[in-house]
Amino acid sequence: MIDRALIINPSFARGWFLSGVGRLLAGQPDLSIEHFQTSVRLNPRDRGRINSGIGMGGAHLFSRRFEEATTILLSSLQQAPDVPIGYRFLAASYAHMGRLDEAREIVSRLRAITPVVIPSVIPYRNPEHRELFLSGLRLAAGDPE
Repeated sequence: MIDRALIINPSFARGWFLSGVGRLLAGQPDLSIEHFQTSVRLNPRDRGRINSGIGMGGAHLFSRRFEEATTILLSSLQQAPDVPIGYRFLAASYAHMGRLDEAREIVSRLRAITPVVIPSVIPYRNPEHRELFLSGLRLAAGDPE
C-alpha cells in the first residue's frame, strides 16, 4: 500500500518515512536508508527526520557499518533523548565495535527511560539482523547469554 501511495504521490514525505521503516523491518537496510533520506529531503523540518535518523542508524548497524551508525545515532539522540530504540541500536553498535565501556554507558542512559534493555519482541524479519541486534545488546548489557 505504501508503494502504491508513493507512485501516486512521490512527494509524500511521511510515506517515504513509513516505507523506510517497513524496509528496515523487512531486512532491506540499504533501501531503507534511501527511503529515509528521501523523507528527510522532502520535509526537513518534520520530527520524522529525527526518527529517520534513528532508522538510518539501525540500517547501518544491520549492514555492519558501525561507525556510520554511531555517528547518526548520537546526533539523532541529542534531538530525541526519549526514544529507546535509538539507544538500543547505539549500544549494539558500540558493542560490536568492541567499545564496551561506551556501550554500557548507553545502556545506563537507556535504563533511565525504560527498564527494558533487551525487548522480548524483535520485529526484524532477517534472522541475521535479529541476532546482530540481540548479540550487541547482550554484550552491552553484560548479559552472558
